[in-house]
Amino acid sequence: MLSSYSRDALQKVSTATLTTVLFKRGLRNVFIQGVFLLNPKAPRMVGEAYTLRYIPAREDLDQLGAFEGRGHPQREAIEACPPGQVLVMDARRDATAATGGDILITRLMVRGAAGIVTDGGLRDTPTIEKLDFPVYCGARS
Repeated sequence: MLSSYSRDALQKVSTATLTTVLFKRGLRNVFIQGVFLLNPKAPRMVGEAYTLRYIPAREDLDQLGAFEGRGHPQREAIEACPPGQVLVMDARRDATAATGGDILITRLMVRGAAGIVTDGGLRDTPTIEKLDFPVYCGARS
């Protein structure tokens, strides 16, 4: 768990400095490429990663019924992401993968997450842009 002292210190360090420190420790594959900040007025994001990986859907199983109820992995991740952590979603750089929208992202924000990063797409971006919550994504709609 990230201490409040470490969180405050990391809040003041540049991304370039953090990347260099990780590289020096042998960690070279620690970031998602091709994402952009959706809401530049949001605060800086610092937190441990809580990860969700999307896999290609099987057409024989990919039915709308999979999204009913609360048992869908996307919804479970939103509810399970601990306060202070960043939900990081790997969508295989598939911009057509809608990894969230304004309702799920607002829920994540209200639950106290530090932010969200996805290399996939997001729905409802005009609404998300107005949130005081850091959101990085690979595509918008």
